Amino acid sequence: MPPYSELRKTNHFYYFIKFTLNIYSMVFSLMGLCVLCVGVYAEVERQKNRTLEGLFLAPAVVLILLGLVMFTVSVVGMVGSLRDNKTLLHMFLCVLCVLLILQAIALTAALIFEKKTVALFQSSIREGIKHYYDDLDFKNILDYVQQKFSCCGGDDYKDWGVNQYHFCNGTGPLACGVPYTCCVRHKLGEVINTLCGYQTLMKEREALQDLIHVRGCIHAVNLWMSDNIGITVALCCAIGLPQLLGIVLSCVFWNLLVDMSESADMVDFKLKKAAFKYSELDLAGAGWCMCLPRDGGYLPVPAAEPGLDPIDIHLQKLKKQQPRTHAQLREMQQSRSATGLDEVDVGRKQKREH
Repeated sequence: MPPYSELRKTNHFYYFIKFTLNIYSMVFSLMGLCVLCVGVYAEVERQKNRTLEGLFLAPAVVLILLGLVMFTVSVVGMVGSLRDNKTLLHMFLCVLCVLLILQAIALTAALIFEKKTVALFQSSIREGIKHYYDDLDFKNILDYVQQKFSCCGGDDYKDWGVNQYHFCNGTGPLACGVPYTCCVRHKLGEVINTLCGYQTLMKEREALQDLIHVRGCIHAVNLWMSDNIGITVALCCAIGLPQLLGIVLSCVFWNLLVDMSESADMVDFKLKKAAFKYSELDLAGAGWCMCLPRDGGYLPVPAAEPGLDPIDIHLQKLKKQQPRTHAQLREMQQSRSATGLDEVDVGRKQKREH
């Protein structure tokens, strides 16, 4: 197998990197467009009812922002790779690097300042619990998490006391209770009583072990991630590796374009510096994008000039010289008289020497 320095000079390597990056960008642009459409649809449905004001608690807004970023960045990379545009590729590369660095910083900060991170999630979830029955998106997400991870509330089950339907001073059937998604299921497929959490906020944890889940969802998720470290690492890799792949592909392709731009056989790069026009070039093989390389290049190579006689060369030099004054001609005549050679003799002497 040839070394990388030789492999990167071949057309096959160029085509492989170019179209791999193009397909990569196209796939993520379609994914971003789908996420954006889902977010817009969810936001339209959310606006029909009373909604939450916080962006963190509005999944539709998060989906819109995520889809917009994915679609915009991927389209920049797709167009840049298709058109061999170094500016767009450099922009795509920088944005991917910034996003990956920000995610790494956020993850590191969350691990270092774990208590503050937990407090932030607790306050956000409590704010969502206040409007639990007002936003169906948040309600469905929290219900799923409580059932999936066998938990209740953010920090613990007493977080439900902040909801106007569940605090103990209320008079409704849900007063001083928790939603049915907090209840313990003793059998798989068992039908849950929707009022199984009735008056549970007034009781201590020990008395509720067989009735509802008393552990908060934040602690339950952390415990699940610790117990399933392999899945946690796989999720992190699933998020980070595609971005890293895009960075590597765009970096390699950008370096290829830089090397190609420094050569004199690329139409797109050197045409402005050369005294040629597109109409004067044979662009067969350049493709519809006018960007595909060709062995030998596209710029015409001037034919080698035939060998000239030294006398002809001397005469051409004389023709290119500026007209001499009378004093200069007299000085030249005197110097030739001193050497005994005229112009013809000089030319013959040079010819014999060659």
